[in-house]
This record gives sequence, structure tokens and C-alpha cells, in this order.
Amino acid sequence: MSDSLMEEIFIKRSQQKKKTSPLNYKERWFILTQEKIAYYDFDSEKGKRKGLKGAVDIEKIKCVETVQPEPNAPQERMYAFQIIYDEGPLYIFAKTDDIRALWIKKLKEVRFNKDLMQKYHPCFWVDGVWLCCQQEVKQAMGCKVLERKPLPPTPTEEKPGRPLPPGPPEPSAQSASMTVVAEYDYVPMTPQDLELRKDEEYTILERSDANWWKARDKYKEGYIPSNYVVEAEKGLERFWYCKNMNRSQAEQLLKSENKDGGFLMRDSSKAGKYTVSLLTKSGETGGSCRHYNICTTPQGQFYLAEKHHFNTIPELINYHQHNAAMVSRLKHIVSNRAQPPSTAGLGYVWEIDPRDLTFIKELGNGQFGVVKYGKWQGQHDVAIKMIKEGSMSEDDFIEEAKIMKLRHENLVQLYGVCTKQRPIYIVTEFLANGCLLTYLKEGLKQHPTTVQLLEMCKDVSEGMAYLEVQQYIHRDLAARNCLVDSNGTVKVTDFGLSYVLDDEYTSSAGSKFPVRWSPPEVLLYCKFSSKSDIWAYVLMWEVYTLGKLPYERLNNTEIVDQVSRGLRLFRPQLANEKIYSIMTSCWSDKADERPTFQELALTVQ
Repeated sequence: MSDSLMEEIFIKRSQQKKKTSPLNYKERWFILTQEKIAYYDFDSEKGKRKGLKGAVDIEKIKCVETVQPEPNAPQERMYAFQIIYDEGPLYIFAKTDDIRALWIKKLKEVRFNKDLMQKYHPCFWVDGVWLCCQQEVKQAMGCKVLERKPLPPTPTEEKPGRPLPPGPPEPSAQSASMTVVAEYDYVPMTPQDLELRKDEEYTILERSDANWWKARDKYKEGYIPSNYVVEAEKGLERFWYCKNMNRSQAEQLLKSENKDGGFLMRDSSKAGKYTVSLLTKSGETGGSCRHYNICTTPQGQFYLAEKHHFNTIPELINYHQHNAAMVSRLKHIVSNRAQPPSTAGLGYVWEIDPRDLTFIKELGNGQFGVVKYGKWQGQHDVAIKMIKEGSMSEDDFIEEAKIMKLRHENLVQLYGVCTKQRPIYIVTEFLANGCLLTYLKEGLKQHPTTVQLLEMCKDVSEGMAYLEVQQYIHRDLAARNCLVDSNGTVKVTDFGLSYVLDDEYTSSAGSKFPVRWSPPEVLLYCKFSSKSDIWAYVLMWEVYTLGKLPYERLNNTEIVDQVSRGLRLFRPQLANEKIYSIMTSCWSDKADERPTFQELALTVQ
């Protein structure tokens, strides 16, 4: 293990993974290093550390904050703090407030994680409910905005139990120097931006914003989009690794190049894995695409062909570029780097000057107002949503907009907002093929294949899986709230607009939600959660019926009654039994039995 930065005996609370799990509190020996925080059993009489009980990688920590004491908590459990990571909160109790402050400060110093939370729960999760907001879903988004305040000063009155030698200085989350290579040209959009030239190197000075990094070239400093660069040490990978590409997109790109032995590497449908896609013309007219998963040996080596193992993926690719161990040698690198990705904003500035917007034509009239196609600064295509006054809680939206800077290839990119005037404008990327619902009904130029339909569903599930990890609840997932780009990729939109008010979503009980896409717990009790978003994967049914209206013969009142009694949508003609079983798994009466979007993203492939 790396040298420890801090050590302390704390009381740790059990995770309580189920409502029925009994709570327990045990003393553990905690050790913090640059890589992880680990906790051990220990012999209190001999003062010796015993077996490892658990650990959390520093890079997976999303939030470190205090926790308000439980009612009637004993003195030894008054100074709680939480470490939130993928599996949930790790609750730790310090002996004093100073010790707690010291550990929170140090954890925030060593942690560098682009995937930080924006909201958290200030109270405990106990017996299936958050004590602060009474939500009954453990993965529910936090109810308190995480303040980005300066770290507290290190307490001096009381020292931790075990004195430690001073460790080496650690880079903070605000600055971490590294060398990157530009994958795309970038023309500055604002005075704060820095120009990028493809394949040139830059030094990163600051990464406090996940989407915009402060960088320096040979002459000056400025902000660059973080998804336009790659670490220089990645070397050859940047030429043949295609980020954000699925199977059908890979086949389309390889066939458009039409070179025997054309290849690329992309993310596999299995999380954390990679696939090599290859076009071969051997013995087949026009050629065919083959897809090979990169496998790993128990010793951690990589291989495509079982007899040829390599320590790194670049070594593996290099070998197969020169040796025909598969159906064809990897002869020609095929890249999607010609088309740069969307940036999270039009430059580093988030608030957009409305005078920079030109309105060209109306695209539609949604529940929140008119949507228009336009240009920003006369050259960048954008969609502009003009929020009609009274249709949303504007103060709430302006606060929420500060934390809506999410970026994913299957989410419509929010570029910025105009909040200094009324009506408010929301400026997003423009997607040429428009609304998914209209695209299903009218936009498909030929009868779609089942592979096309499945790819649409996979796009949505991956976008929603990202929202799920970020602890966002969409509340209005449906085909009408997804858009399609010029390549046929589907992107989810209108996430974060939970403040929109509209009669279309009003049930007989007076609550506001999309009735035809809502589960029983929403219809009956207005309980929204990530699991109610899963039910709204009724969208998959919309895709396989090419845009039919769910329960088209029933009105809202009849839907509330019959869905609560067990009515479910029929199997679409284009969906086989396996596809329909995925749909029905999302429509379980019991929310806990529904899958997550991360599980759906792996299933829908």
C-alpha cells in the first residue's frame, strides 16, 4: 500500500443495503492514502491492525460532507461525515468536530474526480427513507445543493490520535498539470478561450470545471473543451480509438471507407471493455464487418487471439497490424475524428448574450414555449427554447441551470442560458432530424430494421444511465422528449426541466405528470424516482410501434384505474419475445424489482 496520509480509529456504520438490514456500529482503523481510503478490523488491546474490511478508491468519491446527527444520538455518534461513491454513502463517526473537519479537508485535497455530485442528502438513510427529505429511493438525487465553499482551516487545538510524518505535497482538485494533445481544431468562441490545433500539445493548468480546462500553449493561456484533447502519453491510441461509437455506427463508418482491413477500436457494450471492429473483403462481395472483443487473461494481459497475449492494448493493436492472426490483418486505421464532438457550452461563458442569437425559423411549440432554430454569433447552429412566462418556476430553474452542465453523447447538449431578461432562453445544440416521435412516424426513409430500432433504444438507455449516475430524475422520458441527429443517433432532452407546468400532464387528482408514461406509484401517490423513469421506458414500446400512442383507446382516468389494476401494453409486432421481456421488466408493480438504466444499457444490445 502507498504511504498513508492519515490514520484514525473511527466508528463506522453498516451500509444497510436493504430496508430489513439491521444497523450496526463498529470501530474500524481507517487509513487514507493518495489512492484510497481503507478500513480494517483491529485488536484494541494490542493496538494492532488486522484484516481489511473494505476500501473506496479516491477517484470514485463523489462527495465528502458532514451528516446531521440522528435524533437522540449518543455522544460518540455526534460528529458524523459521509463519503459518497458509486455504492452509496459510507457513514463515519469522528470523536470530535475538529477531527471530522481535518479528515474532510484532507479528503477534499487528495480527491480529484470529474464526476462530482451537485446535490447531497444532509441526513442519514435509515429504514428505507432519507430522514432529510423523506424520499424512499436510496439512489434519489440529494435535496441540498452542495456549496463550493473554501476548505475549512486545519484545526490546531486537537491533533488526531496517531501522529503521522508529513507526506509529499499533493495537487489539489483545482489544479493538476499534465500534457495533452488536441484531437480536433477548436476556434475560440469567447475571449476567455484558447485556440486548439489538431495534434499539437498543450499544458493543462486547471481542471476545476469538468467540461472546460484552463490550458497553455507556447504563448498564452485560456479555456479549452476537455473532450477535444487526450493525454499525450496515450500515444497511438488517439488515432484508432473511436470514443462514443456503437456497433452500427462503426459498421457504417467502416463501409463508407470501404477498405479491406479497415479497423477501429470502440467501447464495448460491456462496461469497461473494448471491441475491435474490422472490415474484411475476403471471399465476400462488398465486404463484411467483424467485431472482436478484447479479452483479458487472469494475469491482466490483453488478447484478441488466444495464443497472443500483450501487456497493453497499443502493443496488441501493433501486433495485429503486422500479423494476420485473425480473418484479416489490421491494415488501415479508420477514424471518426473528422467530426468534433459537442462542447458543454458555447465557450467557457455560461450566460449567453441574447444579442448574439439570430432566429431563423420555428421548429415547434412545446409545453414550455416556442422552440426556434437559429445561429449563435451568426455561424453556430443552435436550438433556442423561449420559455413562456408562468410556465415554470423561473427562480428555481435559474438555480438549477447552474448544475445542468452535463455532457454525454446521448444527451442533447445544453450550451447556455439567457436569464437576464424575460422570457428566459435555453440554448442547446441543434439536431437536424428533429423529434424522435416525428422521426418514427415520418422521418424514416425506409422500413427500419430491428437493429436500427434497438440502437435507438440503446442510445436512450445510455443517456438515461448517465443521468441516473448523476442522480437526476427526468420525470418526463418519452419519444417526444428525445431528438435525432443527422447520423440517426438519439439524444435525450429536457432533463432538469422539472419546473415546467402544463395541463397536458394533469391527472384527475390534480397532480402534474405524463399519465401514459407513469407507474402506479406516480399515478396514485406522486412518488417520483429513478425507478419511475425506468417505467417511462414505455419509450421502447413507442419505438417498436413506430410512434403509436400508449393506451390510445383510454383516457387519463381509465389509465390510472386500469394500470393500477395490472394492465400493461401489448407486444408490438416488430418486437420479439426477448425485446418484449425487456419492456415488461420495466413495468413491474414493485419499483425495487425494475432494472436500472445501467443494467438496461447492457441488456439492450
